[in-house]
Amino acid sequence: MKAGKVALLLLGLIAVAGTAKAEKVTLVLGDQARNLRSLVEASGVMKDAPYDYRWANFQGAAPLFEAQRAGAVDTSYAGDLPVLMAASGGVDLKIIATNVGDGAANGLIVPADSPLRSVKDLAGKTVVVSSARGSISQHLLYEALQEAKVPQTAVTVRFVLPTDASAAFNSGQIAAWATFDPYLGIAEQHGARLLRDSKGLTTSLSFVTATGSSLQDPQKRLAIADFARRLAKARAWGIAHPAEYNQVYSSLTRLPPKESEAITARISHGIRPVTAEDIQKVQQVADLFSSLAVLPNKVNVQAITDTSVFDAR
Repeated sequence: MKAGKVALLLLGLIAVAGTAKAEKVTLVLGDQARNLRSLVEASGVMKDAPYDYRWANFQGAAPLFEAQRAGAVDTSYAGDLPVLMAASGGVDLKIIATNVGDGAANGLIVPADSPLRSVKDLAGKTVVVSSARGSISQHLLYEALQEAKVPQTAVTVRFVLPTDASAAFNSGQIAAWATFDPYLGIAEQHGARLLRDSKGLTTSLSFVTATGSSLQDPQKRLAIADFARRLAKARAWGIAHPAEYNQVYSSLTRLPPKESEAITARISHGIRPVTAEDIQKVQQVADLFSSLAVLPNKVNVQAITDTSVFDAR
């Protein structure tokens, strides 16, 4: 090939490459009960993001992961057991960042006038768990029963999505409910009595995950990595500015600011890269729920974790 033709070909390739780079990536960010969105909007960390994004909000982890299974979201956010449940069920995901949660944000509650005074009193009763099989609330219930020396078989478990369960609980149709914030906080504000939260029982870890196919796109991978880092900054801002954060959360969730204060105060202790200790802790959860036949397939937590994404530049 003559030199002139080679030069023209190279110029053409450079032009194509430049065009591809200039194309703006759009991320679809999966969220639960507007937890992440409120944090991002309050902190303003995404204002100068070099990519487009939009939020996809879900009431619980189960519908969120169905969206991830379909490739309808690029990222998701959920507790450790729901992530394991999704991975065990074949959802193509990778854990990319850890959220250090608060054990008080997940609780086992009863109505204020309930005769049930402790977890031991749940023997022979029906407990509603939100949102679906393999939720953080199921994890709490099982650990609380073990702590109280109540066999799991002594309790009937029903799985109901949070908004439906909330309405049923408020109307007196549910004797005991294992749920999580904001549904837990709302119920407590209206008189629900806490039997046990997850402090000392569960890892209280949740994770930002990325859809496998999205990570295979080099530009999306960089955008997802940038989003994870911005989330970490947003959470640090939220901890330092609780009143401002609560105001935005209240506006997005339509909760009175006074009611949302308890929820935002315990929403997270920080978002950071995934550590080896995180993986070890969650592997223990995976092994436990595999032995209980809750997870349909065994999960290797290391294999579904990508620690390189958070620091990708």
